[in-house]
Amino acid sequence: MSKRQRIVVVGHGMVGHRFAQAAVERGLTETHDVLVVGEEPRAAYDRVALTSWFSHAADGDGDEALTLLPGGAYDDPRVRLVLDSVVTEVDRAERTVTVVSPPAAVGDPLAHPGAVTVHEYDVLVLATGAAPFVPPVPGRGLAGCFVYRTIEDLQAIKAASATATSGIVIGGGLLGLEAANALVQLGLDTHVVEMAPRLMPVQLDDAAGSTLVRHIERLGVTAHTDVLTEEVEGDDRVTGLRMRPAGTEQGAPTTTVEAQVVVFSAGIRPRDALARECDLAVAERGGVLVDEQCRTSDPAIFAIGECAAPGGTMYGLVAPGYAMAEVVVDALLDGPGTFTGADMSTKLKLLGVDVASFGDAFARTPDSLELVYSDAVAGVYKKLVVAESDAGSFRLLGGILVGDASAYGVLRPMVSSGLALPDNPEQLILPAGGGVRLGMPDDAQVCSCNDVTKADILHAVTEQGCEDVAAVKQCTRAGSTCGSCVPTVKNLVEEHFASVGKVVDKGLCEHFRLTRQELFDVVAVHGYRRFDDIVEAHGTGRGCDVCKPAIASILASQTSTHVLERGTAELQDTNDAYLANIQRNGTYSVVPRIPGGEITPEKLIVIGEVARDFDLYTKITGGQRIDLFGARMEQLPAIWRRLVDAGFESGHAYGKSLRTVKSCVGSTWCRYGVQDSVGLAIALELRYRGLRSPHKLKGGVSGCARECAEARGKDFGVIATEKGWNLYVGGNGGAKPAHARLLAGDVDTGTLVSYLDRFLMYYVRTADRLQRTSTWIEQLDGGLDRVREVVVDDALGLGAELEAEMARHVGGYADEWRATLEDPEKLARFVTFVNAPDTPDPTVSFTTERDQIQPIAPALIPVGAPA
Repeated sequence: MSKRQRIVVVGHGMVGHRFAQAAVERGLTETHDVLVVGEEPRAAYDRVALTSWFSHAADGDGDEALTLLPGGAYDDPRVRLVLDSVVTEVDRAERTVTVVSPPAAVGDPLAHPGAVTVHEYDVLVLATGAAPFVPPVPGRGLAGCFVYRTIEDLQAIKAASATATSGIVIGGGLLGLEAANALVQLGLDTHVVEMAPRLMPVQLDDAAGSTLVRHIERLGVTAHTDVLTEEVEGDDRVTGLRMRPAGTEQGAPTTTVEAQVVVFSAGIRPRDALARECDLAVAERGGVLVDEQCRTSDPAIFAIGECAAPGGTMYGLVAPGYAMAEVVVDALLDGPGTFTGADMSTKLKLLGVDVASFGDAFARTPDSLELVYSDAVAGVYKKLVVAESDAGSFRLLGGILVGDASAYGVLRPMVSSGLALPDNPEQLILPAGGGVRLGMPDDAQVCSCNDVTKADILHAVTEQGCEDVAAVKQCTRAGSTCGSCVPTVKNLVEEHFASVGKVVDKGLCEHFRLTRQELFDVVAVHGYRRFDDIVEAHGTGRGCDVCKPAIASILASQTSTHVLERGTAELQDTNDAYLANIQRNGTYSVVPRIPGGEITPEKLIVIGEVARDFDLYTKITGGQRIDLFGARMEQLPAIWRRLVDAGFESGHAYGKSLRTVKSCVGSTWCRYGVQDSVGLAIALELRYRGLRSPHKLKGGVSGCARECAEARGKDFGVIATEKGWNLYVGGNGGAKPAHARLLAGDVDTGTLVSYLDRFLMYYVRTADRLQRTSTWIEQLDGGLDRVREVVVDDALGLGAELEAEMARHVGGYADEWRATLEDPEKLARFVTFVNAPDTPDPTVSFTTERDQIQPIAPALIPVGAPA
C-alpha cells in the first residue's frame, strides 16, 4: 500500500476553504491527509457579504450567519483544521512548515506560552490572501483609524461608531463603497474620498460614476472625487481629514471634513511574505508567480487566491480564487485542469444601487463601438461595447450597468460565448428591450463565482431531477455565492422544459389553468364569494382537493368569511372542516390560543379541568401553547364551550394561517432584555390571528440579542435592539429549515407593524399554494431585495393598499369556535354518525402510559370517515 501524502494549506479564507472542500468532494482525501492552518480565530466566512455582519451582529449571530463551515470542522476526519495559528517559516529543503499557535490551542498556557510546532508536507498550498493597503498618510495610526477586511475590523469599527457622529472612507472602489454602506448602517454621517475622478474607477466610466454618485448622495453619502488625502487630523484620536484637489502640489488650498472614524479601503496587496522568505519567485507588483496549474517555482508548492499571481497578474475577486483551488486539486489528481485567466465581471448592490461591469467595459478593443442609454432622471446608465465580426454581425465585448442591472445575467455570458447580437442590439438595454431573447451556447458560463456553465445546469435538470432554482443551486452551487446569476438560472430551467415539450404548467390544478396569485386577483376584481361561480367563470369540472382548499383560503383571506359558511364548508380539508387537527386514531386535538405564551393561573386551571373532565392527553407545544389530544368529534363543541367561556379562542392549529408568535420574557423580567417582547408578541398575535395564508405562519419576538424566542427560525421574527426592533423574514423549521434574514433594522413599533402588514399581505397575495415564506422569497425575481423594495421602499406604490387589506382583516376577525357554537347549522356537522348523533365511534380506543391516554390506531379506517 502506498504511503499517504500530506498536504498543508496555509490560510483558511474563502479560497483555502474551497480547496479543502474540493479535496473532499473529488476524492483527494482518499490518498492525502490535509492540514489547514488558519490565522483568524474562526473558520472561513463569507467576505463577499462582510457588510451584512453588522445586521446579523445586532441579534448576536454575526459570525454564525457568515460562516462557511458551520460547526467549525470538516466532516471528513482526514481534513484537520487549526485556527488562530500562524505559519512563520517554510523550509523547502526539509519540506516543513513552522506553526505558532496561541496557548489556548495546545492546553496549559504556563507550559506552552505560545506553542511552536513543525509539520512535514509533501504538498504545500499557499492561500494567504491579501492585506489592506494603507497609504502613507500622516495620522494613519491615530485611534479611530481602521481597515475593512476581517470580522475583527468590523467589530472595532462598530465599537468606535457608538460614540461617533461622522465617518470617512478613503477609497471609492468596490470595498470602499461596502465600507461606506457599513458606516451608514451604523448611523454615521458618511463621506467617501476617492483620488480618481469617479467612483469605482476600475469598473465604471465617467458617466456611470456620475450616475452612481447621484444615487448614493440621495442616500446621504457625500462623495469627494478627484482629491488627495493630505492628513488624518487629531492628537490621540481622529478629529477629521484634510484633503486637496488631485493634481495640485502640497501647499495648495485644502478642505477639512470632520470625522471621528476613518476607514482605509484603498486597495489590497498580496500577502506573499512567506514566499519571499523561502525564495519563491514573485511577480514585479507582488504575488507569488505560478504557472497554469498554480505551481510556484518550487514544484511541491502551489499558490491560490489573492496571494497568487498567474502570469504576473493578481486577481482580487473570489471567483478566480475558487477556480485556482479547483485547478490545484485537479493537478494533484493528475488531471488536465489549467488556470488561464478569469472573468472579472462584477454585479452587486452598493448602498442599494445595482451596479454591474463586465468584459471590455472601457472599449479598449480596437475598432470597438459603444451603445449607450442614459436616463439621468431615473438614475439609469447602460453601456454595451460591441465589435463587428468577419461575418458582418456584431458581438458583445462588455458593458456597464448602473441603476438597473437586470440584464446582467443574460449579457455577461454573451461576452464569453461570442454569440452574434440581433440586428438591433440597442434593444438589449433600452427600457422596451426586455423581450429580446437570445440562445446561449452550452459552454457559456452562467455562474462565474462557481464556474457553472449552461451545460452544468441543464445536466442538473435532465440527469439529476432538478426542477427549480433551489434544486439547481444545491446540485451545482450556481447562484449560491453572490446570487447575481439566479434570474438566468431560473430562465434556463423554464426554457429547457418548454423546449422539450414539457409544459411548465403553473396552473393551480387540472381544473384551473390560473396560478394561485392569478386566482387571488380574479376573486378580488370580480368579488366572487362562491367556489361554483369561480370554477364556472375561470375553470372546468367540479374541483378537487387541491383547488378547493386553496380557493377556500383565498375567500377567507379576502372576505373574513367563516370557513364553515354554506358554500365554503365543503371546500375545506379535514382539519379546517372540523376546526381541529385529526390524529392517527381518528380523534382530534384542540389547541386554544395563548398569545405570546402568556397565561394566567386561572386559565391554566381551566385547561387542566377540561383535560381531566374529557380525559384528554396534554402536551406543551414548541409554540408556547398547550395541546389537548384525544377529543372525539362529537366532544369538540363541548370542549370549545368550556374554553370559550373561560376567555379562550381558537388557536388555528388546524389552518393554513397564523399559529403563534413566540416570545421570551423580555425587559419585563429578564436582566438582559431591552424591549417588551411579550407585549409586542401578544399585540402581533392578536393582530394577525385568523389570517388565512398559502401556508402556516409562525412568528417570534426576542427581547434582546440572546434570541431566546428563536425568532430567526420563524416566518417573521422580531429582535429587540437599543434603538427599536430588527425585523427578519423567511425563516422556518421543519424538514427544510431556513434562517430568517434581515428586512429592516432599528425600526420603531409603528413602522415595524406597518412593514409586517405589508409583508404578510404581499405574501398572501403572491405566494403559491402551500409555499412557505422562505421558498416564496427564494423564488421571487430579486429575492429578499425585491421584498424589501415592495415592503420597505414601497417601489410599487402598494404600501397603503396592503396595509388597508390588513386593517380590513383585523376589523373583520371573529373567533371560529365561538361563531360555530352560536350557529346550530354549523354545530350539526359535529357528529360521528348522522343517524345516531350520541353514539361514539366504536373504532376509537386508548391505552394508558405515563398516567395519560395513548391512542390505539384502528386496523382500518371506516369508509366515509375523515382521512
